[in-house]
Amino acid sequence: MARIAGVDIPDKKRGEIALTYIFGIGRSRAKKILTDAGISVDKKASEWSDDEASAVRNAISNEYKVEGALRSEVQLSIKRLMDIGCYRGTGSHYGRTRQRRCSWQLLFRPAVGRLSSPC
Repeated sequence: MARIAGVDIPDKKRGEIALTYIFGIGRSRAKKILTDAGISVDKKASEWSDDEASAVRNAISNEYKVEGALRSEVQLSIKRLMDIGCYRGTGSHYGRTRQRRCSWQLLFRPAVGRLSSPC
């Protein structure tokens, strides 16, 4: 198993999918990293040479914020929103992770204290 950004990359997966095991890297970013490193997207992670693995490591560490650094940045952003007391920040306090969305449950609940449509 190759270890990139503190995460063990699964060997039996294609490179594009294997890189998505790293927090902060999705499919499109994984494709971009592999093309910048000169590796085929369909090549499995176990087939990477040491030079290719180090090229991927360098591409990730030089260009992107992933894993611990990204998690701490997200937590600081949430804390900032909570401190200024905006609606998005108070949602984190009450257990809502994102902005409130219209759902079918809201449509069928009785309209207690609600002046307008929930959506």
